Order: sequence, then structure tokens, then C-alpha cells
Amino acid sequence: MQTAATVKALRSITAKARQDGLTIGFVPTMGNLHDGHLKLVRQARNTCDFVIVSIFVNPLQFGPNEDLAAYPRTLAADKEKLFAEGTNLLFAPSVDEMYPGNPNLQTQVTVPEISNTLCGAVRPGHFTGVATVVSKLFNMVQPDTAIFGKKDFQQLLVIRRMVNDLSMPIEIVGVDTARSDDGLALSSRNGYLNSHQRTIAPRLHKILQDYRGALASGFDNYAELEHLATADLYAAGFRPDYFSIKDASTLAEVTPETEEVVILTAAMLGNTRLIDNVTLALNPVSDWGMLAVN
Repeated sequence: MQTAATVKALRSITAKARQDGLTIGFVPTMGNLHDGHLKLVRQARNTCDFVIVSIFVNPLQFGPNEDLAAYPRTLAADKEKLFAEGTNLLFAPSVDEMYPGNPNLQTQVTVPEISNTLCGAVRPGHFTGVATVVSKLFNMVQPDTAIFGKKDFQQLLVIRRMVNDLSMPIEIVGVDTARSDDGLALSSRNGYLNSHQRTIAPRLHKILQDYRGALASGFDNYAELEHLATADLYAAGFRPDYFSIKDASTLAEVTPETEEVVILTAAMLGNTRLIDNVTLALNPVSDWGMLAVN
């Protein structure tokens, strides 16, 4: 596995790969890699000839009271995992390499509307930070395909919208959420949970499944379901930011034309913020209010 810490070195290596006629798959991460990340790497390896993984803890996507300083940085262990997965190139730039000068005074990329709801409403500016760093990474790497996890469902839609709006010739692939045996979505922030919180955390996914079941059975009063689910989250020990049922392609309200719905939630458990989601396809043979599990 080759490594690069500068854009110049990265471009030298990728130029050689393109000269050799290799397709490039890209997995952007913030490190502290777990099996969810490695699942993305495997997807890239299965679909492309040359796999690049970036590790960069992006300061632009953290709010002033969030966990930028505490975010786990485990570069040596991450390198071992990526080597074992057959990664071709690790790009691990510094903040100065990514944002020479003051990051807040540089050009930023904003994806309107879809960035302002759900996590975007709770974390103002977060998705501008995400879109900016991913846009820069795409320009640096110039991949044929980029791989993202569906756990960060809103992020995936923001990136797809950005790529489409800016006419970037990149295929965006979403990969199903990797989970522990008890259903908890894998996340680098799970390490913040104490032993008691870790026993509670799987309830987040269980509540999502319960309400997906209610929708699948034909209950289509979305506002009431959101209200009831929020109460269930509080009762389980969470402090929810939101529990929301949306059109899976736009994150807009569900309409008779909606083909798939997504149920999304974000909630604090102690000092740890957890997110998760499940989706359902509409039943094509019945009226639009009836849903079937995807």
C-alpha cells in the first residue's frame, strides 16, 4: 500500500494509475476505521481496479461545541486495516495541506435546501463543511467511483446532489449500514459509550424497525408516528434531535408520488450522538398509503 500526505504526491500516483488504464475507486473517511468503513473499501475493491482511501478529520464539519479535539485518531491501526484489505493508496493530508491559510476564509460549497433539514437544522453549517471537503477531495483524487455508507443517509443525498449539480463525472455508490450483532449501527463515536449506554444503544435501531413495521402494516399518519416514536426514544433513555419520516430520494414530505420512504433519527445517549435510518418501498400494487418493507 502506498501512502501520500500531499496533493502533489497523490496526483503523481493517480496519474500513473490512469496511464495504466485502471479505474479508481475512492472511500473518504475521518479514520478510526471499523468494519463499516472496511465494508466500503471492499465494495470499492470489488468494483474498481485501484482503491484510494482518505483519512482526514475535517474541521469545517464540526460545530464550535462538538467533538473535533476529542475525535479518535488512530492512524497506525488504520493503516494496518487498510493494508489487510488490499488498499492501493492511503491519502492522509494535514489540515494545512487541505486548507492552506484560514479554512473559514476559503471557498465553500453549499448544497441548498437538502442541507438545511434534519441533521443540517441541528448542526448548522455541518453539510457545508462536508460538501466542501468532499468537493476538494474529489478534485484531488478524480475518482471514477466514490463509496459512502447509507448510515449517513442525509450526507449521501447531499453528496449525490452536489455531484449532479456540479456535473462531476463520478458515480456515487451507497452501501448498506454495517451493524453489530445487536443491531447498533457501527460508528467511530460508539467508542464514547460507557458499558451501560452500550446496552441501551441498540434500542435506537429497534424503535426504527418497530415504526417501519407500523408503516408497512398501513399506518400512514406520519406526524402521529413521529410523535409516538419520539416519546419512545425518551422513554428508552435517549434525547432525540429528531425522528422523521421522509421521501427517500429528496428528504421532502411523503406524497402520493413517493416511491420509497426513509425513517431517520438522531439522538443523544449521554454525550454521544447516534444516527440511524431504515427504508421502505411503497407497495406498487396497492394505494400509495400502503407500504412494504424494502
